Order: sequence, then C-alpha cells, then structure tokens
Amino acid sequence: MLRTSITTICFLATSALAQEVPAQAADISPIAKPPLWEAGLFGLGYTQPAYPGADDRASRVLVLPYVIYRGKFLRADRGGVGIRAFNTPRIELDVGFSASLGSSSSDIPARRGMGDLGIMIEFGPRIKIKLGDIAAGGSDSRLQFPLREVIDINHDFSSRGIAFEPQWVTDTNLSNGWSISTNLGALIGDYRLANTFYGVAPSEVTPTRVNYEAKAGLISLRAGLLASQFLTRDVRVFYLFRIESLAGAANQDSPLVRRDSGWSAGIGIAWKLGSSEKSAID
Repeated sequence: MLRTSITTICFLATSALAQEVPAQAADISPIAKPPLWEAGLFGLGYTQPAYPGADDRASRVLVLPYVIYRGKFLRADRGGVGIRAFNTPRIELDVGFSASLGSSSSDIPARRGMGDLGIMIEFGPRIKIKLGDIAAGGSDSRLQFPLREVIDINHDFSSRGIAFEPQWVTDTNLSNGWSISTNLGALIGDYRLANTFYGVAPSEVTPTRVNYEAKAGLISLRAGLLASQFLTRDVRVFYLFRIESLAGAANQDSPLVRRDSGWSAGIGIAWKLGSSEKSAID
C-alpha cells in the first residue's frame, strides 16, 4: 500500500520474524518444524519516502511486540493476519487483513493544508501460487495476488478504495545461517485509492499545487530485499532495503508526485521470548 508510516517496513520485518530457524543456528534437525506459535520483541530503525513520489522522508525508531501463529487455518505471519480458506501443495487461498499508521499532512510540505491520512485497514482475499519447495540450502518461490479493500478508521471507517498488489517472492536459507528474501511487485489502485493520495481538490489548490483528479491504474513498481541472520536460537538481526519506481504510473503527473523513484532501508533486531512446544502443522 501507499504508506506514510511503517507498513512496508513492518511487512518485511514480520516476514523476517516468520522465517524458520536454520538448523545450523538452532542445532536442530534440518527437517524440524517451527513452533505453532512464538512471541517476542523487535526493535527497528528505518527511513523511507513519506509516500511513493514524495521528496520528504519519514524516519522512525520502533520497539514493538510480535506474535506469530502457524495454525492450520488461522495464520499470523508473513506480514498479515487471516484465515486460510484453501490449501494444496501448490495453491493457497486466505482471507486476511493488515493495517498501517496514518500521518499528519502538516508534516509533509507537499500535502500541507490537505486532509490527514488516517490509520488504514486492508481486508480481502489473497491467492498464493507456490513455484518451488524449500529445502536445506534451497529456495522457496511463490506468486501472491492480494486484493483488498482499504478502510480509513479515522474518518468514520470510510472506504478508500481497492488495492491489488501482485508479487513474486523468493525465500532462500543459506548454509551460513543467513536467510534472504527478495520480492518484485507492483501496486495497482482504483480511482478512490489513487485520489486519496494523489488527488487535489479545488479547495486545496495553492500557487504550487494545481487541481488534479487522480486516475485508477499503476501506482508504483517495487523491488525489495530482506536479509536476516540468527545470532542465537532466540535472537536475530535483519536488514531491509527496497526501491520503487513511478515510471509509467497512472498519476505520475500529479502535483503531489515530486520524484520518479525512491528507496527505503532499515535495520532491526528480534528477541524471541517464548514459543510453544507443539510444532506447526506446516
């Protein structure tokens, strides 16, 4: 999604937390399954554009709890919480939600005088197509297609539109204890979602900001990298980096788009405080 806050970074961080402990780091059998649930704390420092196309940056340091649950139907891992409705060795369908913090437009010069961006909740189905089975020292590759409605809870739970974010994701466990995750994708929004972030109403026009009605279509292209390593069985570090491009985006000519590309980066550490003795189903 278009984030003026922490969602993209927290998605990557949660993906790192959900990765299994390599056998070399945990001193366990390579075929051991991860626990059904685990919980702990993670700290994260990051910087990113205020929104795709912004020339202002948002930088934060966070300390947050995390919970991972790997049930047969209820899942809380890899960046979201939801119900897995259908699962085969190659295709998985779940229905879930995720959320992002909002931001004040007074903190973003390009949006000053416009409405604030509230806390957004996304809800809807996601199809995952598994392209390769993971193995010791191997890779797990998948395509995923989430289609979700975006709801702004700060504005009477009004709908902000529909987001579609196809991705190709590859996870690799290396023999030296490192785990690498890469993703390539695109963010596509309908008219309402695009207008939420890129539209300028007549009442919001200034000498440097013309009236603009946003268009549905491509919002940005994205490529991300996450690397994590277990220092001990319960402590791991992770590094995040993402680039995005607005080349060919439907609203590239909006006065709120100040740059055609951007980058995000972060570094964090996670500490697992507890986990179940029971193993996950898969």
